[in-house]
Amino acid sequence: MLIFIENTPRAYAWGSRDALPDLLGTPPTGEPQAEIWFGDHPGAPASVAKARRAPQSLIELIESDPGLYGVDGKHLPFLTKLLGIGAPLSLQVHPDRAQAEAGFAREEAAGMPLDSPARNYTDPNHKPELLVALSEVRALCGLRPLAEVREDLAAIIDAVDAGAGRAALERAAGWCEAGEDRADHHDAASRRRFLEWALGGSDEVTHAVRAIESAVDRLDGLGERAAALRELVATHPGDAGVLVTLLLHLVTLQPGEAVFLGARQLHAYMCGVAIEVMAASDNVLRAGLTEKHIDAAEMLRIVDTSTLDSPRLTPKDVAPGVVEWQPPVPDFRLMLARVGEPNESVRLAEGAHSDHPQHDTPRRAEMVRIDTPYPGVLVVTNGRVRVERTCSEFDEVASVAKGQSLYVSAGEPIELRGHADVFFSTVGVGWARVS
Repeated sequence: MLIFIENTPRAYAWGSRDALPDLLGTPPTGEPQAEIWFGDHPGAPASVAKARRAPQSLIELIESDPGLYGVDGKHLPFLTKLLGIGAPLSLQVHPDRAQAEAGFAREEAAGMPLDSPARNYTDPNHKPELLVALSEVRALCGLRPLAEVREDLAAIIDAVDAGAGRAALERAAGWCEAGEDRADHHDAASRRRFLEWALGGSDEVTHAVRAIESAVDRLDGLGERAAALRELVATHPGDAGVLVTLLLHLVTLQPGEAVFLGARQLHAYMCGVAIEVMAASDNVLRAGLTEKHIDAAEMLRIVDTSTLDSPRLTPKDVAPGVVEWQPPVPDFRLMLARVGEPNESVRLAEGAHSDHPQHDTPRRAEMVRIDTPYPGVLVVTNGRVRVERTCSEFDEVASVAKGQSLYVSAGEPIELRGHADVFFSTVGVGWARVS
């Protein structure tokens, strides 16, 4: 079955006021619209749109016939979102499966309501996530080599006047000593010490943050890092999370480029429009840059402090007109199908930085066929596509425009025609081996 689905954007403070309305073709409300969920997670399940006499959530649709609409008779193991990021998100990590199961059981046993703002674990699932840029996206994600952190701290210290703040930053820089002969577990311990200090709430940390704020307009030698710091101190003055961001890679994605963050990876997205696919979870441990609940102690308990060489994930060409991102988890994968004139090729990563190879998407294909042995979520981000499925009993056809979405049940392959950019999320290639 090809079923139109829809949802209401979530009005978080970090959302853009116009990005999602422009993508969805809806009028702005004047409020920030941060993200829209296309899945059956109980936190904000999508609704079946069109041709239904009574409102029906995607949860209810799947439960009405799990064999037809579910994944192996169960709910979706993945969640798809559109993001409109107008201001930096909170500094956060997500648990692995064992941590999520234990944390959820602990809070359930304590009688904490699921909608409590102090709750860390709303479900027992892990939350690895993949983000693909639809516009330029800037993101702080994954812990970088300590030598890079120390180099940036040295530049900041040079711009800071003598005093308690400078002394605090010099102390922090001392923890970032790293050399080629040092094993990563030593660097991980140094990062943990930095994090414990930065999130400990001491007067020394306050002085360090104020020192950065006072010098932030004199950091032009830091390039994009300086711009990020200026934005962070403007949106979150006095927040110790500003110090923590110095540990993270700063990545600028061009449209069509992606990052993947496994469970326990520290991150904070800063700006842009993107599509995101993750394991079906809403477990978030926040450490700063937010007015929401912060549990620094729990975040420190679950965070992975080892080096992440690079958060980028490159897609593979899987068919004419189709590329696919397959993260190293079985819960999900994401395809981009580009249909249209076969001789047309668009460089989605135009303007990408020289330190990362540009990714040219394949030429458009007149027709794209996608196998659907499991259900999937189809989202059109540009143009209009005709989706067809030929079945033994009857044929199905849907015309899907920019900003619209389909829930595609498992069954015969679907064929795409028209002129559009179409994202299709479904379970990962290893799902059958673990389900």
